[in-house]
Amino acid sequence: MEVPAVFPVYLGLGSNLGDSRGRIEWAFDRLEALFSGGRRSACYLTKPRDYPDQPDFINACFAGRPLLPPEETLDRLKDLEAQAGRRRDPRFPKGPRTLDLDILLWGDRIIRTPDLEIPHSRLAERQFVLVPLLELDPGLVHPATGVPLSQILAQLEDQGIYYLGF
Repeated sequence: MEVPAVFPVYLGLGSNLGDSRGRIEWAFDRLEALFSGGRRSACYLTKPRDYPDQPDFINACFAGRPLLPPEETLDRLKDLEAQAGRRRDPRFPKGPRTLDLDILLWGDRIIRTPDLEIPHSRLAERQFVLVPLLELDPGLVHPATGVPLSQILAQLEDQGIYYLGF
């Protein structure tokens, strides 16, 4: 077993089908088993970005020290999505989903494999990721560019994100 890392890993969570709030809480609870020292952001109601004709999302972020390597962590996250009822449709990848779990940052590492891209490829484009992410750590910097994420967020147009507080 890999020695727990001292740096945090940051995950994005989202849901817009069924009991989204319940699924996000359910996911937070299960993530505690994959990470030590887990921390949760508040939840936010957000407008869909890529396919607007779908329900609004509830989004949040989670931070913790990983207990598994990146590829195994990704496999466990996909298992959690499936347990939450997610069915992946390759024809409609940005459509409604019961649960979406994304690895956003893995410390300051840059990882590129056929199945995994860290930092997340669209991290710098999405308020619904950056707002809860910066709630957890306001000093985060994009590992590939060195630009503070707060600066990136300040340059984005309003994308319809609303604090829910739970």
